[in-house]
Amino acid sequence: MSWLTDKFKKYKPKFKKIARLVEDRFAGNWVNCSKCKKIIYKTELDENLHVCTHCNFHLRISPQQRFKILFDDGKYETIESLLVPDDPLNFYDSKSYKKRLEDARKKTGKHDCVELGVGKMNGMDVVIGSMEFEFIGGTLGRQAGESFIYGAEYAFQNNIPYIFHACSGGARLQENMFALVNLPRTIIAVNSLKENKIPFISVCTSPTGGGVTASFGMLGDVNIGEMGADILFAGRKVIAGTVREPLPENFQKAEYLLEKGMLDLVLHRKDMKKTISTLLSQLTNKNKTFLSESQLVNEQQQSPLGTIGSIDPITKTSS
Repeated sequence: MSWLTDKFKKYKPKFKKIARLVEDRFAGNWVNCSKCKKIIYKTELDENLHVCTHCNFHLRISPQQRFKILFDDGKYETIESLLVPDDPLNFYDSKSYKKRLEDARKKTGKHDCVELGVGKMNGMDVVIGSMEFEFIGGTLGRQAGESFIYGAEYAFQNNIPYIFHACSGGARLQENMFALVNLPRTIIAVNSLKENKIPFISVCTSPTGGGVTASFGMLGDVNIGEMGADILFAGRKVIAGTVREPLPENFQKAEYLLEKGMLDLVLHRKDMKKTISTLLSQLTNKNKTFLSESQLVNEQQQSPLGTIGSIDPITKTSS
């Protein structure tokens, strides 16, 4: 086989050159799905709202990408909350918290992990919030809590619905109790909206964990999970070690939580805008038509949670 080895050595530089040309040609135009590992063309991925075309896995997206999907024509205005002082504890682990904040701001171009936008969704004025996981794991600290509460206050002052997309590892440990105090603060903000009959929709994306799940993440008038999202409080290994029993394969997935009654809906990203706007039209009583018993429920009054109408307690069918 020496002749084959000689041929390979002869053409090896040419093979390397062709490989480099191909790599340069397609550099930046392809991504690998983080679940099935298959290659996806970036343009195709953008058109499919960053959902894998092979396995339907919902790739993580930034707040700006989410706003572009949800707001009409992708148009919205960013609203900024008051800034709070950094690093109240002068925290230091493997490096200082100030350095972590500096690196995260340089990496993401954001001051913290919560972004707020106001605009129209299917013609309805709404406030939408979203978390950037790339900013220290989307952890909830003082600034993130302040931004969430500011979004609720803006919704209250303008009497418009508040939609929030969680994507977080939980409370920010570098701020200790200064972070944890935002759990009750955000709960109070949500309760204030409920008392004033202003809709709050909570959407849990992957991952939503820890203190965010334990606070506002599960307090929506309607709680929605993005398809396939990991939604949890403690990690799977921690729970398995505690209960000492095998856990279901889809444990802590959005579909599992829906089955157990912790979520109201699990949606594909492409259905999110239409479904949420339909829910809001019902929660805000935008559908003014009331039908008699002899009339059928029209399409406008068809709820994602089921047909609107009275339910017969025996047959459990709508009238």
